Amino acid sequence: MQPAMRSFRYALAMLLLGLLAPGLAMRAHAADATSPPNVPVGKIVRLDRFPSQYVAPHDVDVWLPPDYPKQAPYAVLYMFDGQNLFGGREAGKMQSWHAAATAAQLIAAGKTRPFIIVGIANAQSLRMSEYFPQKPWEALTPAQRRTLFAQQLGTFQILPVAPYSDAFLKFVTQELKPAIDRRYAVDARPEATFAMGSSMGGLIAWYALAEYPGTFGGAACLSTHWPGPYLSLDAKTDDPAPDAFVDYIRQHFPAPDRHRIYFDHGTKTLDAYYGPIQQRVDQLLRTKGWTGSHFESRVFEGAEHSEKSWAARLAIPMTFLLAPASKQTSR
Repeated sequence: MQPAMRSFRYALAMLLLGLLAPGLAMRAHAADATSPPNVPVGKIVRLDRFPSQYVAPHDVDVWLPPDYPKQAPYAVLYMFDGQNLFGGREAGKMQSWHAAATAAQLIAAGKTRPFIIVGIANAQSLRMSEYFPQKPWEALTPAQRRTLFAQQLGTFQILPVAPYSDAFLKFVTQELKPAIDRRYAVDARPEATFAMGSSMGGLIAWYALAEYPGTFGGAACLSTHWPGPYLSLDAKTDDPAPDAFVDYIRQHFPAPDRHRIYFDHGTKTLDAYYGPIQQRVDQLLRTKGWTGSHFESRVFEGAEHSEKSWAARLAIPMTFLLAPASKQTSR
């Protein structure tokens, strides 16, 4: 292999590792993660090491708008990969979504109903296993599971243990959400409760809606990583993950009544390879009645797989999920 090609593949591998497993890039800074991030507007309340009987403790950052609680009751947006949502860029850390600033601007302009953000930190090196939808995994054959377990980046096993996203969602819905509902001035109904994530976080966002349609009224999935643990950009005919996800959606996705779902992806870097699978999902959902204000799927030309890209378009999925009722039928 020529040196230039080796350098390209190494750089690409490091990019993919950072984007698909951002917790790994942050482990060296774990000692600095005891205080909440600084935000330019509103405030963050850190629920440090929130305990669970289902999964290991997770840090949770709750963003409250500047005038909280004057506009109660607030809707709640649960966002995954919480380490990357707030604050500015710091050495060795991923770029922020700047979620607080975007949310505050939308609320102030009346483009969304007042809402708070609950950012749930990922499980670092176990992120792939925690976010991979579990029931599609369990539908795979033993040989297909071995194929996914075999995916590595250097010596790092991309899917370190069998997916346990069902346990993670029990933590979110049965432990964390009740605590948020008790502590904060929020509307606990599903029509005011939403999930959002990117990449693997996009997978767990739509899976949360599918598994708990009585809890979540909608989900936004940015740059959904349909290939599962595959990190190669080559076409993979032996990757069973996309078919498993599509089959699960076909059989188990809820009716669109009183629910909303948003998908998007870019056209650069890893996002360039999501289009064909996303189109399959879009067509399937349309045949199941997901149309109009209930469903949106966008392509952002030139956007890459990065926090910078997600931050640039964050207002769009936030508005889709949280627009005041009077504006939801106008899209």
